[in-house]
Amino acid sequence: MFGGPVPPQMREALESMGLGDIDSGQLAQMRSQLEMLMGGGGDDGPVNSELARDVARQVVAQLGDASIGESTRRDVDQVVQVASLWLDSVTDFPRPDGPARALSRAEWVELTLPVWERLTTPVAEGLQAAMTTAMGQQLSEFGQEGAPSIPGLPPGMNPAALMGQMEPMVRRMSASMFGGQVGQAVGTLAGETLSGTEVGIPLLGDESVAILPANVADFAEGLQIDAGEVHLYLAVREAARVRLFAAVPWLGPQLLTAVEDYARDIRINTDAIEEAVRSADPQDAEAMQEALTGGLFSIEPSPAQLAALARLETFLALVEGWVDLVSARATSPHLPHADALAEAVRRRRASSGPAEKTFASLVGLELRPRRLRDAANLWAALEDARGQAGRDAAWGHPDIAPSAADLDDPLGYVQNRASETDDEALTITDEDIERLLDGPTE
Repeated sequence: MFGGPVPPQMREALESMGLGDIDSGQLAQMRSQLEMLMGGGGDDGPVNSELARDVARQVVAQLGDASIGESTRRDVDQVVQVASLWLDSVTDFPRPDGPARALSRAEWVELTLPVWERLTTPVAEGLQAAMTTAMGQQLSEFGQEGAPSIPGLPPGMNPAALMGQMEPMVRRMSASMFGGQVGQAVGTLAGETLSGTEVGIPLLGDESVAILPANVADFAEGLQIDAGEVHLYLAVREAARVRLFAAVPWLGPQLLTAVEDYARDIRINTDAIEEAVRSADPQDAEAMQEALTGGLFSIEPSPAQLAALARLETFLALVEGWVDLVSARATSPHLPHADALAEAVRRRRASSGPAEKTFASLVGLELRPRRLRDAANLWAALEDARGQAGRDAAWGHPDIAPSAADLDDPLGYVQNRASETDDEALTITDEDIERLLDGPTE
């Protein structure tokens, strides 16, 4: 396999498995597959990050990914400057410190992969454990009396005893397969996403306002709206979202934690794993990966997952509802087709957008702000009652930010906020502490 003669014992083992006539080209292919399954060149984590990056970049290359020229970078920088200027008049949140970025699809992959790996690691760990258990069960069945023998295994050797030696291989095989899945999903998303935070969470890890010009151009086709107006509208949305994440430091971590909490408690469909190990051809890496990821997740969510999902959906709705309202306020005086563009974004979001498909394939989670309309109504009502400063002040602390219950009763939330000042909501005075220490009075 590695260029030298095949030892007689290995030749006998290959012949016993029907591989006696294998040629050098087939051996090279087997070696390549084995190196991939063993995680060759990768790390020992639950997600093979090197393979994920390679697969994502291969997907992007197949989709087509022209490099970004200087003129395009200047255009994006100017568009973001205009978007920031318009936003200055409709929100009190300051401009983020990061620069404007025109990203190719490959650049977006490189910048966002660390966050994708973080979010998918809990699922990958569960997959490793499930595959190890399934493989151990299969080997124990081979070792039972009357069970078929494994071709090429020396007589009298208990297959179950191999598990200690095979476990590292199984773990690396799992990491490689899940890394390939992450790479495929992220590469596909790179061909569709319009900006750095369109998925609703801060993926870039900084305060840059990132636009993917090639994808924006694809989105603009068929809208019958000037491409420059489309670029400006989308830049306002992205700049508003980045501005929100930068001004509300607890928001991004809360979103990421909610996704991780959901993924951490996900239950792997062990029956599907066992069936995949039993029936899939181990020489066909793609078939094995498809078998393992096809029915990977148990359908019924746990109570912990339901709680995490409720938090996530509420935060996503609040973010996108705020972005919708602020973007409308910023663009309506300047863009003649602002309403039509807002409707195009809503249609894109409602038709199982790229983020939803990616999350569903990686963590079994549909990333959709289902209560977006309720959130937009709440922000609009709060703005009418307290102005844009009072609207944005509701992000001041997670304890006073709107909850899922507040989305059910936006007017009640607005009335409660109107009855107290922000300082009263957040400040505990010395008198309050003394009153608590003294206990209740008669």
